[in-house]
Amino acid sequence: MNHLWIIYLVAANLTGFAAMGIDKQKAVRHKWRIPEKTLFIIALLGGSLGSLAGMYFFRHKTRHLTFVIGMPVILTMQLVAGWILLR
Repeated sequence: MNHLWIIYLVAANLTGFAAMGIDKQKAVRHKWRIPEKTLFIIALLGGSLGSLAGMYFFRHKTRHLTFVIGMPVILTMQLVAGWILLR
């Protein structure tokens, strides 16, 4: 069962990282964008570390206070929840 969680979390974080990169690329080209709500949902579903890494790797959404504060808060809450569940 643990390996399924690991696979899920890897997939969620790769999705978060990719979503930030895709949205950045679309922003530069003035094309269709991924809604901010969707980026946060990906993070809330377990992709917060990947989303945060993607933010800084692609230099995307780093001027938006909701992302600069929100993504680390989501990651922290998920780490605390994981720690509590695994104790």
